[in-house]
Amino acid sequence: MRTRMTAATSEQTASSASSALSDSWVGHAGTVPETHAYPAVDELLSSFRELADTHPGLVTERRIGTSTLGEPLYCFTVRDGPAAAADDGGGGYVVVGGVHPNEPVGAVTALHLATALCEDPALRAHFGGAWHIVPCIDPDGARLNEGWFATPADKRNYGRHFYRPAGDQQVEWTFPFAYKKAWFDRVLPETLALMRLLDATRPRFLTTLHNCEAGGVYYYMNRPAPELYGVLAEIPTSLGMPLATGEPEAAHAPVYSPAVYGCIDMKDAYDYLEGLGVDAAAKIAGSSSAAYAERYGTFYFVTEVPHWSHPDADDNTPTEERHADVVRSRARALGEAGTFLGGILHAANPHLTIASPFLRAVRDFVPSLAELATMESARADGLPDRAATVSERFDCEAGVHILRVRFGGMLLRALNAEVVAGTATPEVRRCHRELLETYETWEREAGPATGEPIAISTLAGIQYGALLAAADHARARDIAGDPG
Repeated sequence: MRTRMTAATSEQTASSASSALSDSWVGHAGTVPETHAYPAVDELLSSFRELADTHPGLVTERRIGTSTLGEPLYCFTVRDGPAAAADDGGGGYVVVGGVHPNEPVGAVTALHLATALCEDPALRAHFGGAWHIVPCIDPDGARLNEGWFATPADKRNYGRHFYRPAGDQQVEWTFPFAYKKAWFDRVLPETLALMRLLDATRPRFLTTLHNCEAGGVYYYMNRPAPELYGVLAEIPTSLGMPLATGEPEAAHAPVYSPAVYGCIDMKDAYDYLEGLGVDAAAKIAGSSSAAYAERYGTFYFVTEVPHWSHPDADDNTPTEERHADVVRSRARALGEAGTFLGGILHAANPHLTIASPFLRAVRDFVPSLAELATMESARADGLPDRAATVSERFDCEAGVHILRVRFGGMLLRALNAEVVAGTATPEVRRCHRELLETYETWEREAGPATGEPIAISTLAGIQYGALLAAADHARARDIAGDPG
C-alpha cells in the first residue's frame, strides 16, 4: 500500500510539474541571457559541442549532410537516456536554425533551447520526445553575414554586410514542388539534408527559426490552433514588443488571428500570382519545409521577430490616407528603386568578372522590385475603399526602406568585389560611386523609419517561449490522437 501511495504521489508531482510548465511559457520567454552579438558559425557549433561534452548522456551530435561549398551540416539531439539512435521512431521535435542566413536570432534561440533541455529534467519529461536541433543549416550563407553579427544594432553595418541568397538558393524554398505549370526539383544539398532529417524523425513538431527587420512579432502555422492565439499574443507583450498587425508579408496567406497566419503555401502563391496576370511558373522556385513535413502530420510553426521595433507596428488607428493609396505609394517607391538599381546593374554587368554570391543574388532580386511594384499596383486596384491604419502605412513605408537597403547593399558588395580585386573598369567604378551616393541617402532615410534596435535576449526569448507553447500544443494534439 505504501508503495502504491508513493508511486501515486510521484505521478501527481510529475503531473503538477508538467502543468506548471505548460502554464508558464510566457515566463520562459524572459529566461534568455543577455547578449550583444550573434554567434558566428564556428562559435555556435563550438557552443553546442561544449554542451554535448558537459551532458554526454543527453546530447549527441551527428552529421546530416554537406553544404554547397563542402561544409559538414550537423544536428544535435537532446533526449533522456542513451542517445545513439538517429531515429526516435517519430513523435519528436525538430528545430532548424539558419534557413535564411541573414536571420541569426534563431542561433541564440536554438542554443538556449538545447541548454534548457539539458539543465531542466522537468522540461525534457514534459515533452517526452527527442529534440533534434540544427544550429545552422546554411553555414555558407551565414558566413557572408558575419560582418554585422557582432554589431547588430548598427543599421549601417547591417546593410553593408547583408547577404541573402537568390530565391532558388534558399534552403526554406527549395523543397520539391509540382503544381500546374510549375516544376522544381533542383534541391540544394542543404535542403536534402533537412529532408533526410524529417524522413528519419517524422516529427510531431517542426519549427524553422526566422526573423525580419522592422515592425512587430508575427507567426505562421500550418493549421489553425485557436488555443494558442492568446499565449502567442501575451508572450511578446510580456517583453514590451508589439504584434505586427499591418500589411501581411504574403497577401495570399490566410489570417487566423491578429499577427497569426497560415503558412505561405506555394500553391496558393501560384494561384494568387496567376490571378494578377503574372507568369507564376517563372516566379516560383520550390516548396517549403512545412509542405514537406505534412506527410508526417507534423505541426509546423514559425515565430517572426524584428531586429528593430516601432510603435506604429500595431497601431490600428485609421489615418487620413486611403489604404489603396498607401499601397500605390509603396508600389511607386519600389518601382523607382528597381529602376535605379536595375540601371546600375545593367551598366556594370558587361564589365563584371567575379561571379560572387552577391552578384547572383542581385541578378535575381533587382528585377523582382519592378515585378513587385506591378503586383502591388494591381492589388491596390482591388482593395476596398477604406482608410489605411497606422500599422498598414508603417509596413508599406518600412518595407521599401528594407528592400532598398538589402538589395542596394548586396549590389554594393558585388561591385566592391571588383574594386578590391583590382578588376574594376572605369565604368564599374563609376557605377560604384553613383550607387554609393544614393545608397547613403537610403541609409539615412531608413534609420528613423524602421525603429529602434531590440535586445537580442528579447527577440530570442519571444521565439523560445512561443516555440515551447507551440510544441506543447503539438504534444497535446498528438497524445489526444487529433489528426487536424
